[in-house]
Amino acid sequence: MEAIDLDEHWNEIRRRAHAIVAREPALLTLLNQTVLDRQSFAECLTYRLTRKLVNHAASIDVLHETFMEAFMHEPKILQQVACDMNAVYERDPACPDVLTPLLYFKGFQAIVCYRVGHHLWNSGRHEFALYLQSLISETFAVDIHPAAQIGCGILLDHATGFVAGETSVVEDNVSILHEVTLGGTGKDRGDRHPKVRSGVLLGAGAKILGNVEIGEGAKVGAGSVVLKPVPPHTSVAGVPAQIIGKTKDVSPALGMCHDLDD
Repeated sequence: MEAIDLDEHWNEIRRRAHAIVAREPALLTLLNQTVLDRQSFAECLTYRLTRKLVNHAASIDVLHETFMEAFMHEPKILQQVACDMNAVYERDPACPDVLTPLLYFKGFQAIVCYRVGHHLWNSGRHEFALYLQSLISETFAVDIHPAAQIGCGILLDHATGFVAGETSVVEDNVSILHEVTLGGTGKDRGDRHPKVRSGVLLGAGAKILGNVEIGEGAKVGAGSVVLKPVPPHTSVAGVPAQIIGKTKDVSPALGMCHDLDD
């Protein structure tokens, strides 16, 4: 992952917020509370997301402290988040700037919250990580186990219904549409979930089941059910999924072209 200048990233977010307020005064309160009254990128993320997650079972103060502590003790999370913001901006034609995902896109918001939960899991706070997972699921309709390993540069587009099991691995620069499942099969424990390599594009509704590898730069068609490994730079589709051909793009995730006629 190429390092991002977080100071410049934060300044760009603030510039965008000022521009939005100038165009649309009705959003003044939202932008002040989320961005313009915040002192840092970490505080901005914390303020926006904890207020979405809070319910009667956890105080806002507990969630706020948890998020800020995670960002402080594991600074690479902010790098990953900035990388995700750039990925959404670069790959989603509905995204006009890097601020929009933070304000409105629940896929991005869910990934940020997962990253805090993953930090908790790795710190041995499994119970609280699982509790945060349940809040994320209830709030965003996205269910990612906190032990799952997800890289940066992730576009989780629309996001509704996305599921990633405990031993799932998603490498850097992957694009995932809504209703994708990275699930297990049967009731065996241990390493039982998919491994998605870098540059992969997973179409809407794709179900990838079991400890199978989706090779680097592969493409999985919408609605497919994948039960066997997918070779690198290969397009698959169908139920069960079959090889359609080779991908034209080295990294389909970046191009976002869902055409399987390669």
